[in-house]
Amino acid sequence: MHPYLITGKPGRLSRSLTWLGTWTVRLLAALVMGVLGLLVLAVRCTRPVVNYVAVRAVWLEAWASKVTGLPQVGAAVGEGLTDEFVREFRKRARPTASAGSTR
Repeated sequence: MHPYLITGKPGRLSRSLTWLGTWTVRLLAALVMGVLGLLVLAVRCTRPVVNYVAVRAVWLEAWASKVTGLPQVGAAVGEGLTDEFVREFRKRARPTASAGSTR
């Protein structure tokens, strides 16, 4: 093996392709981060609207329950969902996890 093959500098085409590949990956990463940032912004902007609609829906259901005398469906469904979330959380929690500080 000749020494110039080991220490030889890559050719102009090879360096150009490496540079192009590096900047392509950087550009794609920036684009993905930008899209994810816009998605997070959209979710955060719509959250107050969703909360308002949910509060109004609960109020409307309570009013309808009072007028008709029928039980509230949302309360029963919400209670079941909460119980399911608690069961799932406890199932996946680490057995050695502590609730408080170790100090």
